Amino acid sequence: MNDPIAGTTQETEAMPADVVVRGKAHEFLQEIVSGAHHWEADEPVSVGGTDAAPTPYDYLLAGLGACTSMTVGLYARRKKWPLQNVTVSLRHGRIHAKDCEECVTKEGMLDRIDMQVELTGSLTTEQRAKLMEIAAKCPVHRTLSSEIDIRLRPAQTSPPS
Repeated sequence: MNDPIAGTTQETEAMPADVVVRGKAHEFLQEIVSGAHHWEADEPVSVGGTDAAPTPYDYLLAGLGACTSMTVGLYARRKKWPLQNVTVSLRHGRIHAKDCEECVTKEGMLDRIDMQVELTGSLTTEQRAKLMEIAAKCPVHRTLSSEIDIRLRPAQTSPPS
């Protein structure tokens, strides 16, 4: 069936999903399921949520931070370098595009993620520099830095009775 809004063909079967999110339309609190893992997302009280769980942007930052830490740790283990701990601190914000000299977008607003990586261990200056280079190569960082094609389509539902 053609979808005149999206300009694509809709599939009629349910899509297998890696993550399923369910919530009531009148509240922000969401149930999230991924395999055997169950958790929640919410918004702060200041925007109408109950602050019962991290926000969607908290999860986005956590995914990037966890991937960065895992990637750096894996590289150091393979090289048998004396890295003891990796701490990644992140913050998300919106900035005016005109304030970002290195950005392609020059008008309107854009998202910015500030990320600080702390490496603990008896590492040389060269090892630290290489690990910082590796930090930017984690798969989630690459995904967020690349063009993303998000394909939105309605789920097949039963007709109202």
